[in-house]
Amino acid sequence: MSAPPDAGRAPSAQPRRRRFNVAPYLLLIPAIAALLVALGYPLVWQFVTSLQKFGLAQQFGKPPEFVGLANYVQLFGDRQTWAVVVRSIVFCLANAAITVVLGVLVALLMNAVGKAARLILQVAMLLAWAMPVIAAMTIWIWVFDWRRGIVNWALTQLGLDFTNHNWLEQPLSFYFVATVIVVWMSVPFVAFSVYAGLTQISDEVMEAAALDGASARQRFFAITLPMIRPVLMIVALLQVIWDLRVFAQIKMLQDAGAPIAETDLLGTYIYRLGVGSSDFAMASALSIFVLLLTVALSFFYVMHLMKEDQ
Repeated sequence: MSAPPDAGRAPSAQPRRRRFNVAPYLLLIPAIAALLVALGYPLVWQFVTSLQKFGLAQQFGKPPEFVGLANYVQLFGDRQTWAVVVRSIVFCLANAAITVVLGVLVALLMNAVGKAARLILQVAMLLAWAMPVIAAMTIWIWVFDWRRGIVNWALTQLGLDFTNHNWLEQPLSFYFVATVIVVWMSVPFVAFSVYAGLTQISDEVMEAAALDGASARQRFFAITLPMIRPVLMIVALLQVIWDLRVFAQIKMLQDAGAPIAETDLLGTYIYRLGVGSSDFAMASALSIFVLLLTVALSFFYVMHLMKEDQ
């Protein structure tokens, strides 16, 4: 009787378990501690302040009075607060959508034109993106100036009656100007990000689809868009966060002559409560609400990104 094939072999060694290395986690402790101090302390201080009666007197040493949720009740019992919240959400979502659409179109244009045209387009967008906000806003305010602005002059030359038209006087035209400026400042980031994603799509795949009879529209929706979807989700998430927190553009347009009460967004309203009225408790309460609102608006995108990574 022949011996079994495995007879005489030494038993195979059991795979060794990897030892848990604690050193990388110890090295992360200083960075995590710095983040907790830099980000956690202001957040905790703001939350505690929102539960107190904290105004100008407390800045000079008077102890604050604990009022619990009274600041939140007073704040959100005011119709003006809800008007600002609704305006901010609509402005945020509209600007984010317009920015992403235009950014994708510019990225497709960069991917389609020749090297020289692409370089000129990239340099122009890079300069627009790198321009300081204050300098850019100064130029835009001149462009839409109601007395000497080039926009009024150009529209008047076309036969329209825009002589001495004040774009900042009415809320609707004010937000039109604000949208133009915010989108102009944000499109380069989206365009560069999407263009980087487009360069990763294989030319062989697109050529094979074209040979199979797929039109340009079919190739975009069936191949290009699914492959750049992770990039689109990230830039859309960032745009929602940035457009919800927009401040400098709105504040400078208000300082140029716009009605403040009808054009306030969350950023400027918080500034007006805190710096303008010295009501730092109410400003802190609204800031905590903006944080929660940002998390709520970002929740869908974050959950989608987590599913993509699984």
